Amino acid sequence: MIIVTRPNITEAELDHIRERVEAAGLRTHLSRGERRTILGCIGDESLLEGIALRSIPGVESVMPVLRPYKRASVDFAAERTVVNAGFGARFGGNSLAIIAGPCSVENADMLEQTAKSVRASGASMLRGGAYKPRTSPYSFQGLGVEALKMLAEVRSQTGMPVVTEVLDTRHVDVVAEHADMLQVGARNMQNFALLAELGRIQRPVLLKRGLSATVTELLMAAEYIMAHGNNDVVLCERGIRTFETGTRNTLDVSAIPVIKRESHLPVIVDPSHAGGDADLVAPLSFAAIAAGADGLIVEVHPDPESALSDGDQSLTFDAFSSLMSRLGPFAIASGRSMEVMSS
Repeated sequence: MIIVTRPNITEAELDHIRERVEAAGLRTHLSRGERRTILGCIGDESLLEGIALRSIPGVESVMPVLRPYKRASVDFAAERTVVNAGFGARFGGNSLAIIAGPCSVENADMLEQTAKSVRASGASMLRGGAYKPRTSPYSFQGLGVEALKMLAEVRSQTGMPVVTEVLDTRHVDVVAEHADMLQVGARNMQNFALLAELGRIQRPVLLKRGLSATVTELLMAAEYIMAHGNNDVVLCERGIRTFETGTRNTLDVSAIPVIKRESHLPVIVDPSHAGGDADLVAPLSFAAIAAGADGLIVEVHPDPESALSDGDQSLTFDAFSSLMSRLGPFAIASGRSMEVMSS
C-alpha cells in the first residue's frame, strides 16, 4: 500500500502516520520528493482495514500496490532513483553513466593502462572481473583477492570508482572492502542467499538480468536486495537467450522502457555481452541510449586479441573513444543532455 502525503505535511504529522501503520504490524519505507513524500506500507495490508487512513492529518490519498515487487515499484518512490557510486559516478538523472574496462583483471599494468584510457574518453567507472563465472571449469577463473587489490590501487591512482562481480556470499565483505559497486552476474540473478547478503551491505549493487529471466523476475530479484535494507540497486539488461545464433545473446531493447514504466530504479545496458562481437557494441549502444537507458557497461581491453576472456567482444582504446564521441545525438534522442559523465 502507498500513502501519498499532502505537500505541506509536517514532520509531526508524518511521524504520526508512520506510528499508526507500524503499530498495526507493517513496516514503512519513506521516499521524499520535491513536493510529495510517499510512505510505502510493507506487510499484510488487511491489518490496516480498521484504520481510516485517509482521515489522518497529512494524508492525501491511499493506493494499493498490485505489482508483486513493492520497493522496486515505480509507485513506491516520489522520484526516480539516482544511485551514487562515488567519485562522481551517478546512475539515473539526465546524464549517462558509462562503465568501461576489461572482462578480467589480468595484471596491474594492463588495468592501469585501461583505466587511464577509458577515463580520458569520458567513462565514469572502471569494471574488471576478479572472480569469473565461466562455463568451462578449465577457463580462466580470475585472480581473486589479488585482482581486488589491483582494482583498489588503480582507483587510488586514477580517481575512478570500480565495480566487480561477486559470486559467493563468502566473498561479499572482501569485495565490498575493495570495490565501490558490487555486480551480480546473469547466472546469479536468482541466487537469493547472495541477494539477501547484498542487502546487508552499504554498497550499490549492479544487478544483471538472467539469461532467461522476465522483467518481473529481474525486479523481484532487486526486491530481495531492497527488502534486506539496500535500496541502491542499478538494473542491467545484457541480452537474453533466444533461438538466434547471429549474436551471443539477444538484446531486449524493449525491456528498457518497460523497466522505466514499472520501476523507479536506473537501468543500464551491456552491449558487449548482448552482441558478443566488438563490431556490434556501437550500434547496440546507440539503440540502448535512444531507448532511454541510463548508461552502458562496455568491455575494453588494450589488446583484445590477447585477452584472457571475452576478447571477441572487447573494444580497443580507439574504438571505445570513437563510441563515446558518437553517443551525444542518441542521448538527445532520449531527452538527455549531451554530457557524458566523467569523474
